[in-house]
Amino acid sequence: MVINARNLVKRYGELTALDHLDITVEEGEIFGLLGPNGSGKTTAINCILSLLDYDEGSIEVFGRPMTPENYEAKRKIGIVMQNVAVFQELTVYENIDYFCGLYVADKTLRRKLVNEAIEFTGLEDFRKFRPKKLSGGLLRRLNIACGIAHKPQLIILDEPTVAVDPQSRNKILEGIAELNRNGATVVYTSHYMEEVEQLCTRIMILDKGRAIATGTKDELKAMISIGEKVIVDTDVPDEALLKALGGIRGVSSVSYSEGAVTVTSGRGMSSLEAVLEILKKSGAAYSRIRTELPTLNDVFLEITGKGLRD
Repeated sequence: MVINARNLVKRYGELTALDHLDITVEEGEIFGLLGPNGSGKTTAINCILSLLDYDEGSIEVFGRPMTPENYEAKRKIGIVMQNVAVFQELTVYENIDYFCGLYVADKTLRRKLVNEAIEFTGLEDFRKFRPKKLSGGLLRRLNIACGIAHKPQLIILDEPTVAVDPQSRNKILEGIAELNRNGATVVYTSHYMEEVEQLCTRIMILDKGRAIATGTKDELKAMISIGEKVIVDTDVPDEALLKALGGIRGVSSVSYSEGAVTVTSGRGMSSLEAVLEILKKSGAAYSRIRTELPTLNDVFLEITGKGLRD
């Protein structure tokens, strides 16, 4: 087991940031911490890294208690925090070389590792640039290169795609998956459910410092009562149509919002055929119809009563 955190409690005065939280991360997995801003994701990471004291609980990393003095474990960890932390006066190459040098003293080996990190993050054309000349997406890539150049066994990424363009986001997500394929264990925090659903092999959903659900994405979705959604893009429907749709066997709810009717079925049920039949009989005009399976936001909504980004 790479991380074994038990019964973590962290308080800031009367605020409980972590509420008896257990986190276990197995070797070789991409473990996702998913939750809204303020849910405790970053606090949990900082406690695991021994950057923050906690009030109760225990933490082991690589089988040993994690303390500020556990340098053996720290050498095996790569950290990419939410806030970009690089030196403005150094070039891209010099920044990566500096952070890699904290772990690798041999200059020949370090040069090789730095060049590999530059190539891996797609920064070949920017190696002589200083950070102020880089876009937000390129800065994020530089931040990642600095954190992974020394080839860590455990990589912790805290909201690495915040405020980046779609191209950089895709590059970052592809890079994280490749790092995992190459043997790294990854802990990934985000409030973007799409990223976590795409990337992570196992997911913990956090809210108010508590783990409200943990499992694979399929296991999490199996915990809730809703199943397939049929979404019909249409003008405002009349009450008779909504009533007819709500009467379909297995349908749990019908709603209209922003030009679309959403027909939600119970778990394991499908209503597409029946919806099409009712639309045909009613003569209702619609521009598009599609189906969606439950999302992690649906899991969060059913368990907590609010959306993931509320």
